[in-house]
Amino acid sequence: MRFNKLDMNLLAALDILLKTRSVTRAAEEMFITQSAMSNALGRLRTFFDDPLLVQVGRGMELSPLAETLQEPVREIMMRVESATRIRPVFDPLTDARTFNIVISDYSLAVLGAQLSRRVAEEAPNIRLNLRPQHADPSKLLDRGEADMLIVPDYLGASDQEHEILFEDELVVLVDGNGPHAWVEMTLERFAAAPQVLMEPLTGQESYSAVAIRNAGIVPRKVLSSYLFSSIPELIRGTDRIGLIQRRLAQLAVARGGMAVHPAPFPVAPLRQSIRWHAHRTRDPGLIWMRALLKACVVEAEQAG
Repeated sequence: MRFNKLDMNLLAALDILLKTRSVTRAAEEMFITQSAMSNALGRLRTFFDDPLLVQVGRGMELSPLAETLQEPVREIMMRVESATRIRPVFDPLTDARTFNIVISDYSLAVLGAQLSRRVAEEAPNIRLNLRPQHADPSKLLDRGEADMLIVPDYLGASDQEHEILFEDELVVLVDGNGPHAWVEMTLERFAAAPQVLMEPLTGQESYSAVAIRNAGIVPRKVLSSYLFSSIPELIRGTDRIGLIQRRLAQLAVARGGMAVHPAPFPVAPLRQSIRWHAHRTRDPGLIWMRALLKACVVEAEQAG
């Protein structure tokens, strides 16, 4: 098959070459010999009249033309992959499939147990590949490296298909036996108290950090962590406080020794959304997974 006089096999090779920037790794991903991939690169260079991959030191870099080709070629391949992968029906009891889901440790902490159990019960052949938050998670969808994102709604691209999975509010978590446990959490007390903050490895600000800044407060940061779920234990037994999601705080309170106060300033609810590529909207497997995730939210709320 040819696309604009270009063999579709070469287009697939180009997609992998642009991603890996390596003839060797591209050959391994396509399960062909290195010489066959080198031949494909040569034909692509002739077609585009461009080197595409340029030797720089011990590695290879994309040419300016290759940089411009990367996203549109991935988009074409994404459409082809979506069209060939989607089946008219999906039976969770019998189908074997892997779902690649990007999810923060916060969402995993509050929904992970329900998700794991329900998949084991309802879809015994399904495999879940739960991946950490990414600096630009939308690109993972565009490149077909993720089937679904579970992210704060404000982080999603406007052109993505999405629906709200659940809402949460921010509360102040404190040690249950500490100096902040039985007093009102005023704005002044909040600003003066030593704080544990979440700082994502992706370089983005957490929702709580944005809320604190919008309230005009410069926090007394004494400790930061890259995991939401670690914050309660970093507060336990100290005079530190943390502005965290209520669902996560409730898990800590249920374990004992912690207390919760309302935030001393207005904070808009945090909305967690499920996001997927528009090409996958009619994928019955993703439709089933979205419904399962929403059922997990209901179950978690009833248990809490």
